Amino acid sequence: MAREKKCTTAQLALAWVLTQGKDIVPIPGTKKQTYLEQNIRAAEISLSASDITRLNDAAPLGVAAGARYPEAGMRVVNR
Repeated sequence: MAREKKCTTAQLALAWVLTQGKDIVPIPGTKKQTYLEQNIRAAEISLSASDITRLNDAAPLGVAAGARYPEAGMRVVNR
């Protein structure tokens, strides 16, 4: 789909997150100015209702469930 939209997969993901509602705000990390500029251009990507359905079907609600880190890592989070 990113190829179809002539964008990177990261831009497509950000564009999709931007369609999820006014109360959902992506916070992308970046290490280089080039990536920051790419992230900003994600706001210019237009997604149709059909595009959003395709993306929602590819990543259904709940697919990314589980612990943030393995058990040993979780013991040191938020101490």
